[in-house]
Amino acid sequence: MAAAIGIIGGSGLYEIEGFEKAEERVIETPFGAPSDALVGGTLAGRQVWFLPRHGRGHRLLPTEINHRANLWALRSLDVRFLICVTAVGSLKEEYHPRDIVLPDQYFDRTSRREQHTFFGNGIVAHVAFADPVSQGMRKILHSAAEGEGARVHFGGTYVNMDGPAFSTRAESETNRKLGFDVIGMTNLPEAKLARESEIALATLAMITDYDCWKVEEEPVTAEAVIAHLHANVSAAKRIISRAIPLIPQNPEWPEHRSLDGAIMTPQPLWPVETVGKLAPILRRFL
Repeated sequence: MAAAIGIIGGSGLYEIEGFEKAEERVIETPFGAPSDALVGGTLAGRQVWFLPRHGRGHRLLPTEINHRANLWALRSLDVRFLICVTAVGSLKEEYHPRDIVLPDQYFDRTSRREQHTFFGNGIVAHVAFADPVSQGMRKILHSAAEGEGARVHFGGTYVNMDGPAFSTRAESETNRKLGFDVIGMTNLPEAKLARESEIALATLAMITDYDCWKVEEEPVTAEAVIAHLHANVSAAKRIISRAIPLIPQNPEWPEHRSLDGAIMTPQPLWPVETVGKLAPILRRFL
């Protein structure tokens, strides 16, 4: 049976032509509740699960998102390939609003890093994260985005801030001087937890604004972001529909064995309670 595909993004993403919705599933996890019910169905013959990152109606702040519950829920449904659709601000002149970026690197400016790992409580693991994005998935998104009409930037560094306020100009200028390309508030925890879950992840980053460094532009506002976001959603749906048939049936990429050599604690010492908590993630070791 082919591995399932996950999509994390806005609540309307599953309204894609050809998607046959079958069910909504509320999943309880050992880490609490996910952002919302997961919407499942088929697209191009593949099982696909959609999860609205901020909940339907955009009810959750970036720091209120329970990323561990979200990724645990997806992994429990046999999701092994994941597309994240996210809004970002541009830190480069040549990265325009409504452009698409397929980042290949991240820089962590978050403050809740202890919540961005499944491990602890008796089992220690350190996954390799030098290349945090699945190259196979990123190439598929690039192929699917060609012909969309928008500029597509293949690669770039996504700096992850906490929010919910947008950057000050001093922060924005510092991020530019450090060479970062785009800025957002949510995607890095997803990438870290996907790697620990042995899920191949790539991100479709949709530029909505120039952050606030570009002084000849109006400073970023939620109203401006939403206007560009609505335009980007249509493009994201088309790209996803083209990407799904290109994703392999079987999870055989390096990301699908990312825990090999990563778990430091000998298996006889694994606490029973922690093993139970991480059952979907540790399944192939048990």
